[in-house]
Amino acid sequence: MEDLKREEIIELYDIYGSLLTDKQRTYFEDYYYMDLSLAEIAENYNISRNAIHDQLKRVNEALINFESNLHLQSKIKKIKELEIDEKTKDKILNILWEE
Repeated sequence: MEDLKREEIIELYDIYGSLLTDKQRTYFEDYYYMDLSLAEIAENYNISRNAIHDQLKRVNEALINFESNLHLQSKIKKIKELEIDEKTKDKILNILWEE
């Protein structure tokens, strides 16, 4: 299920999670943050294990697609690598996170 490393997909979720549906966010958080198994999540929501697997696969694909179109993760990494003071970096990063 995981084309990217766990840390990378969580990082993408932190950036783009608000673009997912409530159900997708719930399953993602149960799996990646609560470390529940597919079977446990399926039991909690009274659906099949395969349905959870499919949803998580779609979420991962969506997150990768968001990044390939918007490139926010790569921009954040570039900003963090800039040789400028931390206060200025923080100001720039805060601009990206504003709604």
